[in-house]
Amino acid sequence: MSCFQCFCYHEKKSAKRSSSRRNALEPQKETFLPQSKPTEKNYNMATPPPQPKIDNKDGNKEIGNNNIAAQTFTFRELAAVTRNFRHDCLIGEGGFGRVYKGKLENTNQEIAVKQLDRNGLQGNKEFLVEVLMLSLLHNQNLVNLIGYCADGEQRLLVYEYMPLGSLEDHLLNLCPHQTPLDWFTRMKIALGAAKGLEYLHDKANPPVIYRDLKSSNILLDNNFNAKLSDFGLAKLGPTGDKTHVSTRVMGTYGYCAPEYQRTGQLTVKSDVYSFGVVLLELITGRRIIDNTRPAREQNLVHWAEPVFKDPKRYPELADPKLKGDFPVRGLNQAVAVAAMCLNEESSVRPLISDVVTALSFLGTSPENAETALSPITIPSPQSNQGAATKGNIIILDDLDDDSVLDRQQAVAEAMEWGTSSRTNAQTGVETATTF
Repeated sequence: MSCFQCFCYHEKKSAKRSSSRRNALEPQKETFLPQSKPTEKNYNMATPPPQPKIDNKDGNKEIGNNNIAAQTFTFRELAAVTRNFRHDCLIGEGGFGRVYKGKLENTNQEIAVKQLDRNGLQGNKEFLVEVLMLSLLHNQNLVNLIGYCADGEQRLLVYEYMPLGSLEDHLLNLCPHQTPLDWFTRMKIALGAAKGLEYLHDKANPPVIYRDLKSSNILLDNNFNAKLSDFGLAKLGPTGDKTHVSTRVMGTYGYCAPEYQRTGQLTVKSDVYSFGVVLLELITGRRIIDNTRPAREQNLVHWAEPVFKDPKRYPELADPKLKGDFPVRGLNQAVAVAAMCLNEESSVRPLISDVVTALSFLGTSPENAETALSPITIPSPQSNQGAATKGNIIILDDLDDDSVLDRQQAVAEAMEWGTSSRTNAQTGVETATTF
């Protein structure tokens, strides 16, 4: 849902918080739907579709009784836990709205409350998709949606509170007194994000394409365990004989796969490209787009491309803040994985499950980091072409205001996904799409 950092530190100034979140693709104009009784083509947000059974291995949260796991809150309840949305409870803001910290009185659980900006031009569809997706998807590497509020025109989401904020806070928005992330913590975060994508691509049925992977959407707990957040742009992946889904191009400039920007054809390999960008940011400590640098270094992928062709130059990509404190073999393998994920040809990019396997050697301990992987032939990523830009915003098409159809389609897709998953679970039949 555009470029929006869910949870960040209290110490960040408001101007700094908002300035770092202008990279998102400009949202299409959204018309908020009036409250009405649900019909076959106008679904009520307060009554989401039934919940399917999902593979519950690897620590996934149990889903019970075919009901949406998220609970509903009234606006009055959320106003109380955030002290009437006082400024000193504000912990983040972006294109969607503002995020406040609160605490549930009955459980003493700390929460983050994301409030939709009613005066904005986006958010209603993204809000709907996020409630549906996070209510049906549960994994230790996805942020936990506790509940939501749909009182009148109010739209709020309630998440578990992530105390360390986002990866962007610790990698790209460092304050002078902050200690840079060490190498093994960076690889641990990369592995956690990859596992989140692996769950979406391989465990969810049909697969889910995240479509908005970036450093500000990777949240961290006290132990730097990574969780993916902001599912408003998530899309159901192709099924059966289909190789892709066609959709309007949305996401964040620099993170979007080049073929998706050019054609609007979306596959799970589009997420793999975005992951490659995040991994390259972790290796270099640089933003994907940084207009403060010399012209040839402003686009991180373009700057790194010549280095990908020569493994002897890989150490040049290491973040200077690491001060050389990293295993050279681990760095070489991480750069090799990033280069493969960033290949111009989507068919050449690895599956995210293969990325998880590779990173599992790098993100646990110094001993594991030195474990040798098989030699990798590095395909060279090419320049991104085909998208008009305005600043850091990609302008791909001018669409009419079709938010009503978008909202209905989002609900229909989520219901179709839930029905398909439930049917497959009952019959024991599993389907998978490979790219």
